[in-house]
Amino acid sequence: MGRFWAVFFVASAVIAVGLCWVAPSYGLWFPGTLKGGFGAGVAHSSIGKKIDDLFYLVLVIVAVTYIGTHAVLGYVLWRGATIKPEEKVLFSHGSHSLEVIWTIVPAGILLYIALYQMDVWAAYRFKEFSPKKAEAVAEVTARQFEWRIRYPARGKTLMPTPQPDDVYTVNELHVPTGRPVSISLKTEDVQHAFFVPELRIKQDAVPGLTIPVWFDVDEPRQYEMVCAELCGWGHYKMKARLIAVSDEDFGAWKDKAALEQFDDGFKKPAE
Repeated sequence: MGRFWAVFFVASAVIAVGLCWVAPSYGLWFPGTLKGGFGAGVAHSSIGKKIDDLFYLVLVIVAVTYIGTHAVLGYVLWRGATIKPEEKVLFSHGSHSLEVIWTIVPAGILLYIALYQMDVWAAYRFKEFSPKKAEAVAEVTARQFEWRIRYPARGKTLMPTPQPDDVYTVNELHVPTGRPVSISLKTEDVQHAFFVPELRIKQDAVPGLTIPVWFDVDEPRQYEMVCAELCGWGHYKMKARLIAVSDEDFGAWKDKAALEQFDDGFKKPAE
């Protein structure tokens, strides 16, 4: 029975590593454009790529630890299962040196990760480290169970309060590509979470607060936008789209949306 458990723990580690290795090839990894091979599911924002790098750093550290501990565990179990009755065994009450080593080494690794990620965390979460040229393109207000979005008229700046010529959409956030932009995130009721998986952008919408969120999009197309906070019975309904287009198309869309929004239904007589 001892040999079974030795083989079981070693085999489970091998199978787990193998599944993780082939998962990207089947799209079972990060959301994003599949590039093939290890690392499929590429982020479509500059901050998202940095977040992915942090994930892979942690993944490598965890994988090495996981494989190493299972290899030692398998060896100990196999050695214990195959020991002969006449062999002498070693009884130990522990090793002070080993205790110190496997306390200091993990602490050092955690400290390294904490310091390594500070630049990415600051760029994403601290306003003073965000891009200075990030244009405020919209105010995004979450509510049970939809996203209401307000844009300034073309050529104007997003104001904290609604303006007569603002443009509105529901569950569709339009942004330009190729440059940093920002949104003002709010909620009308409970706590929600603004989440665009393919951009790796996630931010809680907290009642009473207006939170700036910056990002950029490198490819013009549609992206899934969801609520990542359990916000009530209709939480599953809060599905929306982030539509990224070129600068020219963004301006053209805003003009068209304004014409449709303020159209009173009457046509001017032909001259």
